[in-house]
Amino acid sequence: MEIIERYQVRGLSGTVSRASFSGRRVDYWAPQGGASHLLVAHDGQNIFDRRTATRMRTWKLAQTASRVFPTYGLNPPAIIAIYHSGSKADPHGRIKDLTPQDPYQAGIEGPQLFPLEELRGNTYHELIAQEIIPTIADVLSMAVDPEKTAMLGASMGGLTTLYGISRYPELYKTALAFSPHWTIGGNPLVDALLAGLPKPGNHKIWMSRGTKGLDRQYEPFQDYADEQMALTGWRLGSNFASHIYPRTGHNEPSWARYVDQALKFWVEGSA
Repeated sequence: MEIIERYQVRGLSGTVSRASFSGRRVDYWAPQGGASHLLVAHDGQNIFDRRTATRMRTWKLAQTASRVFPTYGLNPPAIIAIYHSGSKADPHGRIKDLTPQDPYQAGIEGPQLFPLEELRGNTYHELIAQEIIPTIADVLSMAVDPEKTAMLGASMGGLTTLYGISRYPELYKTALAFSPHWTIGGNPLVDALLAGLPKPGNHKIWMSRGTKGLDRQYEPFQDYADEQMALTGWRLGSNFASHIYPRTGHNEPSWARYVDQALKFWVEGSA
């Protein structure tokens, strides 16, 4: 890990560190006094820094967590924000990182923007689980407790959040999937991702969608996902949540408006 810079964020105590893991950019932050919980977020460019965020609007994730967690008598979580690898040289880099690799290489049909052999979702999650998290946890002198570790993402990041908990169920006990981008595979993708989830009992799954823009298109697929979750033993209102947020869309300000609800779902029962 190489530290690139440290910077301050308005409304947030301390500094955010920006690091490179062999070219993969990662921002991370921990509250003063340390943290017992760890949150891993995709699309890291939109988590802390307005300079890198889409339309200069971030999730304000750490600021919201800093309000939510103290109400449970807890320090806010440490947050690790993973950037995608899209660039001018690799314009489909984000899709290659965040597409659930195994379902597509097993035959799920979707947009063919590049050869399926170029998908790297498995390598992406391996890097996070086996290098990024242990390295940053060591720097923060933090013990990683799976019961208090969650993954978060939106859109393609929502899909790969569900995929991540499937690949590393022993590491992440909670998945917070905002506006999963079901339209790239439809119900077959829903079936494939839900089939890979750990059996209900020791994990928690949270999903959401809005009613505007692209999120409106998710309605039939999210409804189907909710039905299948119930059929496979997930208990709505207990270890599973699925919410519709009227008048919200497919963008960072919308997700920031209700990220507090996902954080509360995560921390309740894991304090």
